[in-house]
Amino acid sequence: MRIQAKICGLNAADGVAAAEAGGTAMVGLVFYDRSPRYVAPAEGARLTASLAPGIKRVGLFVDVDDRAIAETLSHVRLDLLQFHGAETPERVGQAKALFGLPVMKAVKVAEKADLKAARPFIGQADWILFDAKAPKSMPDALPGGNALSFDWRLLDGLDLPCPWMLSGGLDPENLAEAVRISGARAVDVSSGVEARPGRKDPEKIRAFLKTAGRI
Repeated sequence: MRIQAKICGLNAADGVAAAEAGGTAMVGLVFYDRSPRYVAPAEGARLTASLAPGIKRVGLFVDVDDRAIAETLSHVRLDLLQFHGAETPERVGQAKALFGLPVMKAVKVAEKADLKAARPFIGQADWILFDAKAPKSMPDALPGGNALSFDWRLLDGLDLPCPWMLSGGLDPENLAEAVRISGARAVDVSSGVEARPGRKDPEKIRAFLKTAGRI
């Protein structure tokens, strides 16, 4: 079965085009204004207006209220909401019900005990995304997209009643190994396909998706 790939943090036409042509399953738009990958909702709508059918538009939010999500949705059509902050299971379920969209919740991982944080979201979130937890030595770390990875062996044999996605420090060179070790069938990449923070490299996007298609 082909690995599902999500290219996150897209904010320019050449990156979107490379992701689409390469067969991405999802494109991620970051609506967190502290991120170098931030895209204004209206611009996100323009960039994804002509995406091929079947490619899901994912909007990434960090600890926002309903009003902010509603304002974003007034500009851009999204197929899935991704929460990448400290949102509670109750908040995730409430947003899912209010906006009528499936939800992905990021869980930050540094050690095996961190995986337990995913359990309360079962039944509330439609997807769980496992991302690397930034160490305390990075006080200015972003909620995601820090080019950090965690021990992929922690996910080996993971049994969840909902789909899950591997994120954190992935790139075209380590993707195959990450999938082999973790058992992931869906992956998310952002910094690993960039020329610099916030600027996607179409060649790296194509290489990442080519690898995903061969696994």
